[in-house]
Amino acid sequence: MITTILNLSLLLISLSTLGFIYRVVKGPSTADRVIALDAIGINLIGITAIVSILLNTQAFLEVILLLGILAFIGTVAFAKYLEKGELIERDRDS
Repeated sequence: MITTILNLSLLLISLSTLGFIYRVVKGPSTADRVIALDAIGINLIGITAIVSILLNTQAFLEVILLLGILAFIGTVAFAKYLEKGELIERDRDS
């Protein structure tokens, strides 16, 4: 019973990830694409957690933390790019 629920949730999260990939490709604005990329990162964390539960192992917990950190850094970088138009500020005076 639990395995069936976990497999069904894995399928639903995978389908939503495909929807987010569509939104990244066809998004009407750059902000929509950034949000979709962040949501893909969250879905990858969820998929990894469900696979870890299905396999009855704790080996993927570090992977979940790494995915969370990378998703956060990517979202911050895209937000900074949208706000200022550049990622690395160079001081032109020196």
